[in-house]
Amino acid sequence: MIQTPLTSKRIVLGVTGSIAAYKAADLASKLAQAGALVDVVLTESATRFVAPLTFQSVTGRPAFTDADLWGPQAHVLHVGLGRSAELLIVAPATAHTLAKLATGTAGDLLSLTALVARCPLVIAPAMDGGMFEHPATQENLRLLAERGATILGPELGHLASGLSGIGRMTEPLDILAHVRFLLSRGGPLAGRKVVVTAGGTQEPLDPVRVLTNLSSGKQGYALAQAALDAGAEVILIAAPAALTPPAGAVLIPVRTAQEMLEAVLRTTDEAEALLMAAAVADFRPRQAAAQKMKREKGVPALSLEPAPDILAAVAERRRSRGRPQVVVGFAAETQDEVAQHIIARVSALLA
Repeated sequence: MIQTPLTSKRIVLGVTGSIAAYKAADLASKLAQAGALVDVVLTESATRFVAPLTFQSVTGRPAFTDADLWGPQAHVLHVGLGRSAELLIVAPATAHTLAKLATGTAGDLLSLTALVARCPLVIAPAMDGGMFEHPATQENLRLLAERGATILGPELGHLASGLSGIGRMTEPLDILAHVRFLLSRGGPLAGRKVVVTAGGTQEPLDPVRVLTNLSSGKQGYALAQAALDAGAEVILIAAPAALTPPAGAVLIPVRTAQEMLEAVLRTTDEAEALLMAAAVADFRPRQAAAQKMKREKGVPALSLEPAPDILAAVAERRRSRGRPQVVVGFAAETQDEVAQHIIARVSALLA
């Protein structure tokens, strides 16, 4: 299993009485697949929507209910859960549960565990019929946020009542991404800033056409995620790509090589590292057409000029400013020139 910030982390997942409880089962499964040790605590009303057995099946660990509070472990169960937790997630969190968490009301296993826990708290509200906008709910969320809780959502969409509005629980994949970011803080690159470029730049030919390349952006996004996992502050400068930026990364969207150059120079003065994974255009049109080029006017003659060399510009500035300390550039090749160079170097070292 690939090591991530979730590997072997003890997470308590609180599930409350909302139709969105079915999403909590998916979240528990995804957390467990990411390597976390997930203990699920269901409120009494949550068990009306999803059975504890569902969570036991996807986590491989016991799922607890209020009945366990009065079982053989009795008064120590919530203490054990709360003190061992490295992260407490409440998803879905109903308006009732938000009120209990905000006021410190402890009348069930979940609220007792929350009072004992001293770890970060993540809350994913879910409710219907305008309950989220109610001043009481907003005040409870404000209090929880002031105490350091991370509030995710809710989202706008179709609700169980048939109404549309803000109240849908944030999707499990999005919650997982934010949890991964929270658990990565304090890693070996904590306090360090890393700038990553990704995707293929686009140089306009006319208002609807561009010169571009086949870069997907996946390598740059993966590097950004790896830097985040190591605790770094990450700025992701990305050309258009059909990808979701990693949670916690500051995204700067760009399109052309010139825009990427300006963003790189603007962000690397205080950065320790620059990872240039973007596929930056080598050439661009000298002049983009003001209107769409029409087929009936014949094949246009394209006049090209060199696009900015971002790595060369960074190297020149680095000589005078000393930042960034580490610069790594990538280049896509259609021949084996790089491989040949590496083999030649190895051969020289072994000679």
